[in-house]
Amino acid sequence: STQSRSSAASDVYKRQRHALVIASAPKLSAQNIAFNEVARQAISKDPDFHQGRYMDHGVVPKAGLSQARMLGHLTYMSGDAMKEKFGRDLKADELSFSFSPEFQVESYLHYQGQKFSTQFDANTYMLMTKALDYFDPTIDHDGDLVKCLSQAQCKFFVVSFTTDWRFAPDRSEEIVNALMQADKDVSYSCIESENGHDAFLLPIPRLSLIHISEPTRPY
Repeated sequence: STQSRSSAASDVYKRQRHALVIASAPKLSAQNIAFNEVARQAISKDPDFHQGRYMDHGVVPKAGLSQARMLGHLTYMSGDAMKEKFGRDLKADELSFSFSPEFQVESYLHYQGQKFSTQFDANTYMLMTKALDYFDPTIDHDGDLVKCLSQAQCKFFVVSFTTDWRFAPDRSEEIVNALMQADKDVSYSCIESENGHDAFLLPIPRLSLIHISEPTRPY
């Protein structure tokens, strides 16, 4: 129920001392929902998906999972990072004029997709992305993020990355602005990085210099 969800959220706010929010957003944009839907379509249209009952048939929708991962991976990298990593480099010395992967970037995406298809469950991917689409912390607060965050009692540290276009800095700033309007303790840093959304997974010297003043207790 709405009341139980609000009560549970309130309990979390009361128990939490610190919140570290990295490369995030209050809720998914239309663009991100669209990416998730294309990925789900790739999986569900795989003949081996069998409406989610693939295990009953002893198969896995590997082609669909691979395509979903390839699409997702594109959104994690910036244009500059892809240019630096791959450029227009070829796998071989010359073009073969075929539809097989010829560029290094194609080969990389195929590798990532194939590896993912052996490690991740298709139904989990479908449900996880749908849950992300549905998530909206303001739903019980009349769509008002300031009202939603006004319950928080913890200190916030929000981090974004300059070339992250899937969760761009302005989405993090929505959270920061709402926290400031709610008169909450918040710090914000936008880190210079050429690695896109993947930046939060990679070593960044400037980020390693940032410390929260108090140790975070488990909660």
